[in-house]
Amino acid sequence: MIRAFVLAGMLALPGTSAQTRQQDGERRADLLLRDLRAQRADSEVVDPAPMAPRRRSGGEEGEAACRGRCGGGSASPANRISAGRVLPLGCGRSARAEGQDGDRRPDAALILSRSQRAFYYPGDDMKARVTMQLIDSAGGTRTRVLTMLRRDEVEGGNQKYFIYFHEPGDVRGMTFMVWKHVAKEDERWIFVPAVDLIRRIAADDKRSSFVGSDFTYEDVSGREVDDDVHTLLREESLGERACYLIQSEPKASADYVRRLSWIDKEHLLPLREEYYDAQGELFRVFSADEIEDVATGEGEKAHVLPTVTRRTMKNVKSGHRTEVTYASVTYDLGLSDDDFSERRMRRPPRAWTK
Repeated sequence: MIRAFVLAGMLALPGTSAQTRQQDGERRADLLLRDLRAQRADSEVVDPAPMAPRRRSGGEEGEAACRGRCGGGSASPANRISAGRVLPLGCGRSARAEGQDGDRRPDAALILSRSQRAFYYPGDDMKARVTMQLIDSAGGTRTRVLTMLRRDEVEGGNQKYFIYFHEPGDVRGMTFMVWKHVAKEDERWIFVPAVDLIRRIAADDKRSSFVGSDFTYEDVSGREVDDDVHTLLREESLGERACYLIQSEPKASADYVRRLSWIDKEHLLPLREEYYDAQGELFRVFSADEIEDVATGEGEKAHVLPTVTRRTMKNVKSGHRTEVTYASVTYDLGLSDDDFSERRMRRPPRAWTK
């Protein structure tokens, strides 16, 4: 379907007015966005009559099964984490979370706040080559390859993201930009080269699919810690890694009513997350499949940043999953605000698009 839209743009009749071409371009951009969302929606299981929330274990794939698998020292994702150094969080304190009064009692919200910094804010900026494999229950695979850039305006605060699509050929040259705001709605734009159009897109649904994958926009850029009520359930092992197990419940309506997070105690990276729906059933699972130390800085400032380079999000009910690999990860490039602009969306530097 996407190929048809691009081809239609190439075959636009000459002599049409600028206004007509603009309107036609906007229509095609809307169809393109709809198609990207539909690719994920086609594989989802929809419950037309949600029941009242109630608590259940989530069945074979849920928390109890995870404890059983991980307690035996199996080859879980957490077993492949590199040793690394203590993660610098820019707080003047160690990575281990402390209570608000400075004692050693872990605080759930503080743990998650620091976990978000470790996961979403390593370095001042970042560039990576990202490969997404969208895999259906029958094993059918669609691949997307993109370059992702990120710049932090404030540690733990506003960020800017830029994405350039390399593959598939139907969307090569398409770019996507997000300005993430802490105190207001995020801003998003998409550039469709076939019609030379930059379109601002709605940002009011952070839980919608990210370019047709099983990840949401919020999964990519992070959810506000204050949007949920957090409870530290216990400390336990996931494979060979000591973890905090934290339960999070949304304060406002969301597509899940409960999330369980296994946070690595040393590096504070999320190793596994389980999402439960209004029926109390497990429906999405995130796993950090591989974690590597990425070197950055020079001389006395040289250090490593533990980075999740392979991750998976699975829709348990439909069997669809998205596997993501980050390659050529580089931190602290010195990206500027000018690198996250409409001009860059149309003409990104060649270093980004090779």
